[in-house]
Amino acid sequence: MLSIKQYKFWFCPCTQDLYGDEVLAHVAEHSAEVVSALNASKSVPYEVVLKPNLLTNDVISATFAAANADPECAGIITWAHTFSPSKSYIHGLQQLTKPLCQFATQYNEEIPYDSIDMDFMNENQAAHGERELGHIFARMRWTHKVIFGHWRDEGVLSELGAWQRVAVGVIESRNIRVARFADTMRNVAVTDGDKIEAEIKFGWTVDAWPVNDLVPYVDGVSAAEVKALTDEYYDTYEIILDGRDPQEFRRHVEVQAAQEIGIERFLEEHGYNAFSDHFGDLGGLKQLPSLAVQRLMQRGYGFGPEGDWKTPAMVRLMKVMTAGMDGAKGSALMEDYTYNLVPGKEGILESHMSEVDPSVADGRIAIRATPLSMGEREDPARLIFTGKTGPAIATSLIDLGNRFRLIVQDIDCKKVEKPMPMLPTGTVFWTPRPDLKIGTTAWIYAGGAHHTAMSYDLSADQMIDWADAMGIESVVIDADTNLRDFQRDLRLGEVFYH
Repeated sequence: MLSIKQYKFWFCPCTQDLYGDEVLAHVAEHSAEVVSALNASKSVPYEVVLKPNLLTNDVISATFAAANADPECAGIITWAHTFSPSKSYIHGLQQLTKPLCQFATQYNEEIPYDSIDMDFMNENQAAHGERELGHIFARMRWTHKVIFGHWRDEGVLSELGAWQRVAVGVIESRNIRVARFADTMRNVAVTDGDKIEAEIKFGWTVDAWPVNDLVPYVDGVSAAEVKALTDEYYDTYEIILDGRDPQEFRRHVEVQAAQEIGIERFLEEHGYNAFSDHFGDLGGLKQLPSLAVQRLMQRGYGFGPEGDWKTPAMVRLMKVMTAGMDGAKGSALMEDYTYNLVPGKEGILESHMSEVDPSVADGRIAIRATPLSMGEREDPARLIFTGKTGPAIATSLIDLGNRFRLIVQDIDCKKVEKPMPMLPTGTVFWTPRPDLKIGTTAWIYAGGAHHTAMSYDLSADQMIDWADAMGIESVVIDADTNLRDFQRDLRLGEVFYH
């Protein structure tokens, strides 16, 4: 289901005609060589397209206007090969709506000590030009990304590739559409928020639907379709009967198969790529959508429980930003459940009652159908597994009334010490950085939610870049977090956004 346009990025050399046509020809030649290297690098996921030298106000304005109008253009990459007077960029920047990266590089890696003269200095003054560009961005309070280093350095190219994914996330954010089946769980504050402001800030469409508008889509799935998908489940996953009659167990699984097909048909027909539901308002549904939701998330849909509409949008955003990534380990909804406070084994057990994305599973995945103990419906069939290990991030987007805040935390995912045979859910166990005590305390001070959008494949820097592009507050909890400084930063944020 997850389909992303084949976006392209425009590479725009920044220069001027003070030094003559020969220099301009060299700028174009060098830029072509740089673009060729970018497109040859596996670290740069999206195609880079060379554009003519940006020489004058009119050329710059026309180029940026054309970028706005091109649906395939996801962003601009500038390079000040020579000195480029930045007043020429004012009108262009005033109209630019696409993300922009200032690639602070230069053609030569080393100073040519034996041959350098003033001609070389004039032609290759990136150190001069990038500062001029940087000033106009700062003067106009124009949010952009700066990446510094030589264009053949793979670390630098990895940074550029990471920014490309952020830029695609910025563009695709405008296409996120969330269907809410039922409202937010009563008396719960953190999962709700200002949907109009979310559309203004992020471009998200968040619509409410009675859950019984979904029921005909589920009931309309044919017996043959249910059988085919159920057979696929049985071929794909281990079956744990827990003493149930095999035929009765299969009937529980078939309910989820009908829900998977029916929910996806509803979402496709109405143009949604994310959704939420609520265990307390299931209408004519026989079970809480569980295995069905897990499979839909694995295919790229965003999801949030209990009417939470911000988390499904963030999960969808992460899926978009990591689309096509080699070796991706997954991005998913999680919920903080319970702590392990044993010294040396500290961590948080993450899960949800049934809707955990199997894209983050490590090894064995099985189907169980066990009582939910809430929702007044029959036992839902669901996938159970344990999550992958390794570094990851957890994020929470919250509404503080006068602004949104994105909280990003570096985490380390681990295996639990012992099996949990009685727990019928997918789980991930992680320890926040710098440690459980400081990381959890900082999260609570920041107002972070119990639902998170987590990713093994994105970095805190990428999510902060996205937040900056959206014009919202962001805070990071990482290995360097000091609680006194963190609380001070939160208070400064109150002043800045007052």
